[in-house]
Amino acid sequence: MIRPDETFDGTFPYPAHFCEAPGFAMHYVDEGPRNGETILCLHGEPTWGYLFRHLIAALRGTYRVVAPDHMGFGKSATPRERSYWLQDHVDNLERFVLSLDLRDITLVMHDFGGPVGMGLAARHPDRIRRIVSVNGPTPFGQADLGERLSANARHSPWFQWILKAEAQGRLEGVLGELEFNILSTLKLNGFENHALIGDVWLSAYGSRFSRFEDCAGAIGWAKGFAIGAHRFESPGEHARRAIASMPALAIWGMADRTLDAAHFLPLFRETFPDAAIHRLDGVGHYSLEDAPETIYAHIASFVRQT
Repeated sequence: MIRPDETFDGTFPYPAHFCEAPGFAMHYVDEGPRNGETILCLHGEPTWGYLFRHLIAALRGTYRVVAPDHMGFGKSATPRERSYWLQDHVDNLERFVLSLDLRDITLVMHDFGGPVGMGLAARHPDRIRRIVSVNGPTPFGQADLGERLSANARHSPWFQWILKAEAQGRLEGVLGELEFNILSTLKLNGFENHALIGDVWLSAYGSRFSRFEDCAGAIGWAKGFAIGAHRFESPGEHARRAIASMPALAIWGMADRTLDAAHFLPLFRETFPDAAIHRLDGVGHYSLEDAPETIYAHIASFVRQT
């Protein structure tokens, strides 16, 4: 478990805040003016708010930037009695957002932060102002969602490994040692910026998983896919129309080995037919690590213009 005051040699200098509304200590960063628009940053597997450290620094002068750590990730607690399926994370985020009464939200979603954020949007479209997908799927009741997920899984090394490891009974054992194999896990998913690799950076991502019981979040997301336990939120007609009418932006690292743009950008386009899409060549799945300045520039411009 990462200490609440850990800054990783000043690379993550943000004061820790905790919200108990989800039924556990949910850590979050909360930077910038409280009376401004809210940029809500949602991470995925197996990262945490550290992924958004550059974006937080770039935007907090103008916007309120909030970056929670999902249950079992980052500085958040890992309750043993809870399940870690998609719907649990959506429930947690909903309670968090209502507790802080966040409104005028620009969702910035990476990896499984996409399904979690779109789940929130389905339940509370009135609190959402914009949608930003950064290598993050945007499932929102599309008729071909299942087909696209299956097609992607057939070609993704990460999802292929999950299915094989679960079938062989190895999934929990391998992901229960993430402190030691964090780099190979990130690389399997498509991490490209090798210049970042160093003791501090590895500690920021790996030390969260120092014990098997601390790995429940990472295990749950993978296992839930393997056994079909995740349930995508289905929007009602009001939410579907409301969200589809909002400004939206997709930024996709085209070297993503886990979430193929060929499957997920059409999914985004189906809901947001007029939205801008920026394709970043040579940028991998963890695009916020590979190209933070480019992504910040696209998001800042998008928010200003809309």
